[in-house]
Amino acid sequence: MTREEKYMSIALKYANKSLLSGDVPIGAIIVLNDKIIGRGYNKVEKLKNPNAHAEIIAIEQAVKKIDYKHLLECEMYVTLEPCSMCAGAIVLARLKKIYIGASDPKTGACGSLYNIVNDNRLNHRCEIEYSVLENECSTIIKGFFSELRKKKNAK
Repeated sequence: MTREEKYMSIALKYANKSLLSGDVPIGAIIVLNDKIIGRGYNKVEKLKNPNAHAEIIAIEQAVKKIDYKHLLECEMYVTLEPCSMCAGAIVLARLKKIYIGASDPKTGACGSLYNIVNDNRLNHRCEIEYSVLENECSTIIKGFFSELRKKKNAK
């Protein structure tokens, strides 16, 4: 198992925690010098807060841990391509690199629909590596939405 797969596996464990509260299963971790300094999973439904995305929670935890607003040498591992809000937060936090499990053609803002993290008009750009444990990451998302549709149709 590669280093990237190891860390994405951990992000997937956090994604699974989202399922317990009925949230979309997305997990994110932030790594600095091979140490996890931020962890997050979607808590939108649990907290009834549209901003409680995995990436935002992980960023908040990481900046608190290092006591600085910029995560200059940090890497994020996230199971699903970040949305525009999270991509904006990634730019503002100045993360060095993002490893993305599955792309999101409907709302992805790191290359699919938009590419906020690499927009030359902004003051920071972020390296991206796609498709780390892509099958595992897309399977958990697809399974969640499949179950949601089944429940909706059963009503």
